[in-house]
Amino acid sequence: MNLLPPDAIKFELEGTTVDFFKYEEEGCLYYYFDTSMTTAPEPMINAMAGLGLLDGVNKKLVMINHKVPGGLFGKIGNNFGHDIQELEDGRAKVVFWFLEEESDKSDLTQTSCG
Repeated sequence: MNLLPPDAIKFELEGTTVDFFKYEEEGCLYYYFDTSMTTAPEPMINAMAGLGLLDGVNKKLVMINHKVPGGLFGKIGNNFGHDIQELEDGRAKVVFWFLEEESDKSDLTQTSCG
């Protein structure tokens, strides 16, 4: 199941281990990555790098993972908004967004799962 729109553009993001893409939809810039085929700590590493791209309300991060990344939520607390969707194939799609006066408080260097 391909969730990327056809106009998505692959780009390099330092410190990541999977491909990242970006695309625009309804005036919002989306960053997208898929860690559903990786194991810990790769989902955390890539999510933290991707969250670092969110510096305003017009940007969102889409994470596809083999399950809901509970450990990640523990790391970022309430500093980012998020919506979780279970996909038909059992994977989880999480969309994160920037929260004014909150997202800047996250320590995105904490990439270990423990």
